[in-house]
Amino acid sequence: MSKTNHFDVQSTKICVLCGRPDDCTEKYGEKRTYVEYNLTVHYYCLLMSSGIWQRGEEDEGVDGFLITDIRKEVKRAAKLKCNICKKKGASIGCVAPKCKRSYHFPCGIQRECIFQFMEDFRSYCWEHRPVQEFMDKEPRGASQCTICLDLVEHLPVYTVLKSPCCKNAWFHRECLQYQALSAGIFFFRCTVCNNKDKFQNEMLRMGIHIPERDASWELEENAYQDLLHCYQHCDVKRCLCKKGRDYNEPDSKWEIQRCQYCGSRGTHLACSSLKSWEQNWECMECRSIFAKSGKYSKQKRRASSASANSNGTPCLLDEPPPKSPRQSSGSPRRFLLQSPKMMCQNLSPCSHLEQPASNRVTVSPSPVMSNWNWSLRHKYLSQQRKEVCNILKELKVQVQTKTTRLNINAENIWSSALKGFRQRIFSPTNTIEVNFSNCKNRSKTNTSSASKHHFFQVLMLHLQNSSLFEGSFGKNLSLDFQALKENLYFEAGKMIAVSLVHGGPPPGFFSKTLFKCLVYGPENVKPVLEDVADVDVAQTIKTIKFANSLSSLQSTLQDCCEFLTAAGCLRPVTALCDKNMLVNDILIYHVIKRITLPLESFRQGLKTLGVLEKMQTHPGVFSSIFCYKPERLSAETVYNLFTIHSSSDVNQVEGADFWMGYLQDVESGDSVVTLEDILLFVTGSSYIPAIGFDPEPTIKFLRIRYPNGNRLLNCLELPRTKTYQQFKNKMELTIRNTLRVERE
Repeated sequence: MSKTNHFDVQSTKICVLCGRPDDCTEKYGEKRTYVEYNLTVHYYCLLMSSGIWQRGEEDEGVDGFLITDIRKEVKRAAKLKCNICKKKGASIGCVAPKCKRSYHFPCGIQRECIFQFMEDFRSYCWEHRPVQEFMDKEPRGASQCTICLDLVEHLPVYTVLKSPCCKNAWFHRECLQYQALSAGIFFFRCTVCNNKDKFQNEMLRMGIHIPERDASWELEENAYQDLLHCYQHCDVKRCLCKKGRDYNEPDSKWEIQRCQYCGSRGTHLACSSLKSWEQNWECMECRSIFAKSGKYSKQKRRASSASANSNGTPCLLDEPPPKSPRQSSGSPRRFLLQSPKMMCQNLSPCSHLEQPASNRVTVSPSPVMSNWNWSLRHKYLSQQRKEVCNILKELKVQVQTKTTRLNINAENIWSSALKGFRQRIFSPTNTIEVNFSNCKNRSKTNTSSASKHHFFQVLMLHLQNSSLFEGSFGKNLSLDFQALKENLYFEAGKMIAVSLVHGGPPPGFFSKTLFKCLVYGPENVKPVLEDVADVDVAQTIKTIKFANSLSSLQSTLQDCCEFLTAAGCLRPVTALCDKNMLVNDILIYHVIKRITLPLESFRQGLKTLGVLEKMQTHPGVFSSIFCYKPERLSAETVYNLFTIHSSSDVNQVEGADFWMGYLQDVESGDSVVTLEDILLFVTGSSYIPAIGFDPEPTIKFLRIRYPNGNRLLNCLELPRTKTYQQFKNKMELTIRNTLRVERE
């Protein structure tokens, strides 16, 4: 939840609801003091109070609780006596029928009441609180809590909780609460079986608070900083480099190459007769391990033949010195694309920058760690996109069966789309049909789902490259006076909202700064240097930022005095540290204040069909489709997208293995078609919409001669064949010819 700008956290103030000065975030939530309202309150005390609701927006009052409502609740609670401490001010009541017990939040915690941080935020006293069901046959011994590793007794008491998904998983309540606060809603799950949904529902019912935010380790700055250091030392017995074993010169024979398996040994290229850094090299220890396992013989023969053909210095790898601590290795460019931390800290969310050769050895984690980072980020984004899909489906309920037809000129999609969205009969809640026409022959295509998918795809691509946005990868809004005059920013926001709800692709090109401005408001966002697209302005900011003396800083300010005056950022500078505030002022002006009108207009457009409201309610999940490019289709993604309909088990369906093998061949390039072609053949779309497919894609294995794609049902009907080659030939012939006819 967003925070207001006028509060301090002070341990000496007492909470107006519970009357305690305690400042324990884990137990009572964040304690805030609002100076201008003379108000101090625990966040959990406010959430659980029985007579108050969030009637305001997120940025109003205290996270949506209006100040007037809080004061009314304090007056109401002042008349109620706590059944535990016998003092006035008991704002929380048990929701059980006919129960009239009232208590303060800290008192309720002490008396083992249950507070449910979900739905209506119900509270139950010690007598009516929900309990977990225990089978009579369950052992009443003790087992190890998998969080703290101490013993926990199998007893139906408040301090002990049992996993709903694992028979022998028991936890201390306190351990689970700390785990939930640390992991957040996206990573809190059963520590034994990794179940998420069932486990979270039960823990919420039993009073565990799971905050709606990212995990604490994801929010920690420089959490993966150690991975950015790579091993740079030549470990061969006799190093030929005159400048020493630690000398490393990229793109030369003195560049250090690390072991492709462990990454914790290195050699100069010249010291091991390597022609380039792209050539693989293994250290002696890894070679011995592979030799003992019998998996190294083929590689050894290939290495011997390569050595025989080269005229370089013979390999000097006899017995290297003892191993240094294991460091990271691997492909730097792959790491830049895959590491979520690098994405968040140094690059724009959609960035695909390549490091120059001089930097190649400075950023390279081990292959295992790099793959782990990629896998973690992939799973995280996939989970986020699934949640976005469900939210967009809720918004699609507004769409009616009444249709609106858009006549789109294939040669000028933007103008015809703008005309269609501005026509009086257009309504975002109507079902959209698209007709493509050509100015030369006036021929029209059918109004199939393929036309609509293609229209939204091309429209989003045009918006990404239009003058409304600036930047190379993660884009921000630009200042285009003509577009502002023609209200194009509003139309762009409206088009993106309509595209998301009606089955278009996710945008995927927003910068995090732009996304935060839309969700949290521009006043709560701090831009960074990477948000500046203007090269001259960026250079000016860099010059100010890296000035190393007061005289050089003042000289720079004199040179750009006119620019600073126009931006309203000109200020007297008396110390070198003043440059930080100046840089911040320039960034806020150029990235945010300068585009205030376009931003507001764009936000109004995004309110179409309630999209912006959902973005503000679920910022974490929506950032996955606005700030990150959609993942490229893979064989696994396409395979999981389809449900195989059969009366028998999926693994035993005749041809199911052929289908999986064919997808793998297509992904590896051993096919004349692509995964996008397969998706287009079945659904009419070459991408997976942010809202998903409706109906969900299915597969049927039938006794037919050739495959058939039913786009109305998103159903792929596949023939049963005796051999895989027959299956592959029929698939490629049908898909290639069908799509070729459509394109012609």
